[in-house]
Amino acid sequence: MSTEAKNNRSKNPLDFDFTEPEALAPYVTETGKILPRKLTGLNARQQRHITKAIKRGRSMLSMQ
Repeated sequence: MSTEAKNNRSKNPLDFDFTEPEALAPYVTETGKILPRKLTGLNARQQRHITKAIKRGRSMLSMQ
């Protein structure tokens, strides 16, 4: 798959990585708390992946 085609498809939360803090920003409040599933609308698997990515980003200091 070319990068152009990859950029045109909708983003799946399972594709997010801790190196992309801009992509993870909608799942975190202004104070840095991770939003719950009720507010994000993600399923359990996606929420776990997003949570891990946010915590990894915090530990690598890419998210603050």
